[in-house]
Amino acid sequence: MNIFKNHKEDHKGLNIIVVGAGKVGSTLVEQLSKEGHDITIIDKNKTRVEALSGMYDVLGIIGNGASLTVQKSANVADADLLIAVTGSDELNLLCCTVAKHVSGCSAIARVRTPDYSEETEYLRSKLDLAMVINPELEAAREIARLLYLPTALEVDTFARGRADMIRFKVPKESPMVNNQIANICGDSKTVGLICGIERNDEVIIPSGADVVLAGDVVSFISSREESKHFLKKFGFETRSVKNTMIVGGGRASFYLTKQLISAGIETKIIENNVNRAKELTDLLPEATIINADGTDMEVLKEEGLEYVESFVPLTGIDEENVMLTLHARQVSNAKVITKVNRTAFKNVINSLDLGSVIYPRYITSEAIIAYVRALKESMGSEIETLYHLFDSRAEGIEFNVRENSKLTNKPLKDIKLKKGLLIALISRKGKIIIPTGNDEIMVGDSVVIITTHTGFDRIEDILA
Repeated sequence: MNIFKNHKEDHKGLNIIVVGAGKVGSTLVEQLSKEGHDITIIDKNKTRVEALSGMYDVLGIIGNGASLTVQKSANVADADLLIAVTGSDELNLLCCTVAKHVSGCSAIARVRTPDYSEETEYLRSKLDLAMVINPELEAAREIARLLYLPTALEVDTFARGRADMIRFKVPKESPMVNNQIANICGDSKTVGLICGIERNDEVIIPSGADVVLAGDVVSFISSREESKHFLKKFGFETRSVKNTMIVGGGRASFYLTKQLISAGIETKIIENNVNRAKELTDLLPEATIINADGTDMEVLKEEGLEYVESFVPLTGIDEENVMLTLHARQVSNAKVITKVNRTAFKNVINSLDLGSVIYPRYITSEAIIAYVRALKESMGSEIETLYHLFDSRAEGIEFNVRENSKLTNKPLKDIKLKKGLLIALISRKGKIIIPTGNDEIMVGDSVVIITTHTGFDRIEDILA
């Protein structure tokens, strides 16, 4: 067992052990390092551990993360959190079980197998886990939300599904163009708020005086019911797709198809592997399973790509997914969603104008970082939801307000907030409130803020 030291002795963050130095593990190490935590990475792969310990301010240990000896060398007894994200569900669960028996730390396991996905709550409860996270299932849920509202480039949910933040591109013929936000959102029939504008690589957290221009990418937050009224008012299509074509029959395809079928959306999967195609036929009897090469343009044409309402390439190869998206955009009017696993070339991918792009690794890391921040600072309020927005140039954070503070029981207009920040939504006893200056934050509320600042742990951090 080798140990590579490259970490600060002085730290104000949490002691976190990450087991698994693969793609998800490396993303977590990168993001948690930026947040100032003391991190130990464990993996059998010496090259990966050396690379991460050399690149970031972390301690690297080569060994089996489920071994009690290895965990003791990582000082698990003093750890605040262990996150197991190896490629094996069983190993991840075992790592967490060992850690829970020798430490009072919290534990998070990545579990991807469909058999276990049905038992997530049971596993979490019986093994006393803080979280069981399934990247493919979360990615499928995000894709499904976009197919239910194909106008959107992105849909993020808050207030336990009662509110949506919808990102969409403004066409030149839209009534929004050259209109002030105060006019767009000030209508008594419009119960929502434009909380972000992306323009020429700039992110604007807008005021009522800002003007929407053609080509802007706008983010609008509202209750789920009102968001569709808003889009319809400004000429956007709000009905869900009727059918979809998926290329690739992996876990994400399985999870997505189950959701789409239950929503009455006809689904066709093209899978190259004959054994997997047969397995999917048994698992998903209501879907159409085609055993063929989905990267073959002739196959796509024969299966009706030109006429489908949505197309989702979910192969395991990013380059194939991107090329399939570009092809689909050329030959059809389908709503296209692209899954990309690697994040190193995000700027290049964004320049291709692929429309909606899903990064499962970010979905996983955002859920874990939200938990980490809540674990670090849970005095009076805690983070319910966190999203990295606008290519990680801003954050959307939902706080649960647990007790009175400098922010509660006073009109928002009397509170001095940091610049580059907007209180976008208040959820109170199941009711969604788009706040004005006269509204107040109360104990028991959940509050959504949009900000270009990063690293907020408590709602009080929004104060100037």
